[in-house]
Amino acid sequence: MTIDDSTQGSPGATGVRLTAGDAELTVLPDHGCRIGSLRIGGMEVLRQGAEFGAFPMVPWCGRVELGQFRNGGERHQLPVNAPPHAIHGTGRDTAWRTARADGASAVFTYELAEPWPYPGLVTQVFELAEGGLTITMSVEATGDSFPAQAGWHPWFLRNLGRGGSDVELSFTPEWQEERGDDHLPTGRRIAPRPGPWDDCFGMPEGVDTTLTWPGELELKVTSRSEWVVVFDELEEAVCVEPQSGPPNGLNTLPRLVTPIDPLEMSTTWRWRALA
Repeated sequence: MTIDDSTQGSPGATGVRLTAGDAELTVLPDHGCRIGSLRIGGMEVLRQGAEFGAFPMVPWCGRVELGQFRNGGERHQLPVNAPPHAIHGTGRDTAWRTARADGASAVFTYELAEPWPYPGLVTQVFELAEGGLTITMSVEATGDSFPAQAGWHPWFLRNLGRGGSDVELSFTPEWQEERGDDHLPTGRRIAPRPGPWDDCFGMPEGVDTTLTWPGELELKVTSRSEWVVVFDELEEAVCVEPQSGPPNGLNTLPRLVTPIDPLEMSTTWRWRALA
């Protein structure tokens, strides 16, 4: 394990660097515990920049309508950071504590606090292996129960910059959540439509998507969860976001976290060279 303070993903941030086989992963605990860099065989696969890489979405994923949600009879207001909604949780905007880092694995935590209204503990575990990465996240309630979500928002490069073709995305969802003009699911499930997308899809057998840079690299994103958001409206990157529930799920499909029943979510990325 190497501590690096010159990571491309966030200049000046301290990075924890893990290695396995020909893969090198840099996590930035001081910058939302996002992945600042993933290099495979010397190729960077994530878009670089302070807002990119791959960040955790916790304690909610995607947009929350008007930044408001209920827990029983209590209504809570979250900061509106994507007007008129709140988006992507608070975990990406805070510093995490490095609990352990050794060689190819690392564990990070942070305590839920304002503007989130309930106390709790979030843990993120990275396990890098030759040919793959598994990330696990848990949300624990340390006081009152509350609804929560967890997931990841990776920005995969559309083109690896070596003269090859743009990435091709392959997945077979059972349905697409119809998206309203307010960018929130309407509650209707429709047949999957062609992209470009900023949309949530349902895969009841588990998330299973493949990104292929022809002649260069194949990377599969899987998760036991049935929910994935795909965002490919920008030229530079394609986002494949496994998450524990749909956008606005704090309101429409709340998953209650209790002191004896934490929320646990994981994703695995597996890759192989095509050259």
